[in-house]
Amino acid sequence: MTIDASRSPGSVALMRIVVAAKPEADTPWVADAVIGLAKQTGATVAVVAADEVELERLAAVPRSVFADKAYQSASAMAARLAEAGIEASVTVVPGRPVPALIEFADQQQADLIVAGSSSRPTVAERLMGSVPLDLIKRSSRPVLLVTHPQHHP
Repeated sequence: MTIDASRSPGSVALMRIVVAAKPEADTPWVADAVIGLAKQTGATVAVVAADEVELERLAAVPRSVFADKAYQSASAMAARLAEAGIEASVTVVPGRPVPALIEFADQQQADLIVAGSSSRPTVAERLMGSVPLDLIKRSSRPVLLVTHPQHHP
């Protein structure tokens, strides 16, 4: 446990982890990393997914379709955490992933943001950007990127 005097004087606060769930992606290795961290630190965990809709009027389908996919992904991650004895809240936030995730982490006073590394090929990443790398660049909070186990020899 850590003591954080900025939260409430004289209180002991648990570490707060916000873990980003990517809609329509199954990332059990990210959940597994969070399980290890939460068990070691006693952290509270909040799973969040962004619906990735910037302007609903420009979307091909209603925002609710995107929000449902985001919720399914976040719920699947929370279920994996629960199987390991880690309780986690599930939240879907509207908008583009990076600003939405940063705002959510700020609201939660997160000590750490955990995200999976990009699954895009390097060329696509350079052309379209990378949510994990943008999180690192733009967040004032620590960000832990978890790579897919098959990306290592």
